[in-house]
Parts: sequence; C-alpha cells; structure tokens
Amino acid sequence: MRSLTDKTYCNPIMPSGADPWMYRHEDGTYYFMVTCGDRLELYQSKVMSHLDEAVKQTIWLPEEEGPGSRDLWAPEIHYVEDTWYVYFTASDGSGDKSRRIYVLENQSPDPMQGKWVNKGAVNTAVPGLDGTILQHGGKLYFMYAGYGHFPEYGSAIYAALMTNPWTLTGKEVLLTKPDYDWEKQGGMAINEGPCFLHRYGKLFLIYSASTTWSDDYSLGMLAAEENSDLLNPSSWVKSKHPVFKKSVENGVYAPGHNSFTTSPDGTEDWIVYHAIPLSEGGMERRQPCMQKFYWTGEGLPDFGIPVASGVEYPVPSGEE
Repeated sequence: MRSLTDKTYCNPIMPSGADPWMYRHEDGTYYFMVTCGDRLELYQSKVMSHLDEAVKQTIWLPEEEGPGSRDLWAPEIHYVEDTWYVYFTASDGSGDKSRRIYVLENQSPDPMQGKWVNKGAVNTAVPGLDGTILQHGGKLYFMYAGYGHFPEYGSAIYAALMTNPWTLTGKEVLLTKPDYDWEKQGGMAINEGPCFLHRYGKLFLIYSASTTWSDDYSLGMLAAEENSDLLNPSSWVKSKHPVFKKSVENGVYAPGHNSFTTSPDGTEDWIVYHAIPLSEGGMERRQPCMQKFYWTGEGLPDFGIPVASGVEYPVPSGEE
C-alpha cells in the first residue's frame, strides 16, 4: 500500500513474480510483465511503484496443448514501427528441447485494447529462452539464450539480425558463454536474460549468470562501441566480474533477470530485477524489485548493491 505521503516505496514491488520487464512508452505510460507460467498478463500504470494500483489484464491464454502451450516465461513488451510486440518463452511441456521464443503482435495504439495475434516461434537455430530485441542504427537485432551448441553449458547468448519482428535472417553469432566460476553456480553454467543500455557512445548488454535458484545468480555485462559491428563478437568486451550480485547484509539473494527504465520525468535510471529474500529460498520465492542506479566517471553503469526489502525509499523522480 502507498505511504501517507505517497513519496516512498518498498521492495519487493509485488509479493511474487519472476523475470520482471518494465517499459516506459513515449507517452510516459509504464507497461510491466512478469512470468505467470500459464498466461501472459500486462500491467499499465502512470507510475513505476505501487503496481498494486495498476490496471492489469490477461492478454494471452495459450492452447491447451501443443507447441507454446506450457511454461510461459519471461514476457517482454516492445514497440516497433508503431506496433506492439510481446516476446515470451514457451514449450510443449516436454522440456528444454521444445522451448522456443514466441511473438505476439497488436496493432492497436493501446496494447490493453485490440487483438493480440500469435506470429509463431522465432526461427532460432537452437531451442532457447529469454528472447529480446534491440533497435539500433536502423536495424533490428534479436538476442536470446540458446541451448545445444556447447554440451558443457546450460545456455549461451546468441544474436542475429531480423527481417521483421518475428523472423531472423543470416547467421547467428555467439556473444557470451559461461567463462567464469561466478557464471557456473547452482549446478549449471548459464548465460541468459539479455537486455540493453545505450549511453555515452556505448551499448551495454546486461545478462544473468548461473542458475536462477542459486544464491549467486547475478548480472554480467558486455560493452561495445555504439558504431561497431554488433554481430562481431570481438566488438564486445566482457566484464570479468559480476556487475550486480547478492547482498548478504541486506538479505537479498539471486538478483537478476532484469530490465531498465527511466523515472517519469526522465532524469533517473532504474533497474528492475527479481531476487529471493533468503538464502537457498528457491526460485518459487522470486520477487520483483527496483532501484535507482548511477554512472561512473568512465561512462559505465554502476548498479550498486541490492537494497534491503521492507525499507522505504524515495519513489522515482516525477511520480505523483
């Protein structure tokens, strides 16, 4: 609930929910999604905090069986050439080999209205999850966490160009695979959940590493010059250490699978992520959180440490 002054919020911003995606549209409206498993829900709000007061709508129910009918994970809403798209992971229930990224399209100006049309699964080279897009330099890029190329890894992040928001063209390239011990915690070696920041002439690919149920699930980072060839792996420099990780002192574990947005007045950068409130708490206890972040003098994002739950913090600048 809101405080008496409506000027503070607490983490978590919802009691439960994994893979939080928050998008601020050009008209200032926020759209928010989390993993629900058997459906896709879309939240619409004028504020980032206090999502308990947001408008919520189920926008997609899958078929009862078949491809894309089970395990609906990690939905993301995007806006491409005046059209809304939602990317989400789903399977037929038979496991990782059937897991793909599906795309919904809605041509209504308001994504809470109109009809969502299933454009099918993205034609990725291997099964995978956590698909996202990057609109940059007049091109549309697709990144996802793919299985299968490296038997010793759970997943690695691949990129390709798109001819439209649901179709890949050309060769997929490997951008990052688990190289360091901190990317191999919890029994599997994982790179997943890619998303992007663009600032100070650079692009930053932020990804999640290790298993989502491990205390040491964390965020890694690749950086590239904005005018470089983004499909050339050598354009990207990988950080040797996580850029956001657990805080034992604050009681926050397994922070990851994040998105980025800005405050209502556009003056602040915010990271939205899920975390687990106790050690070895299990993936069922993932909760969406958010906090403001900053930039270093070298032009790198500084996410700090996960802030404690249940403590009041100032709401994003410009919230009313």
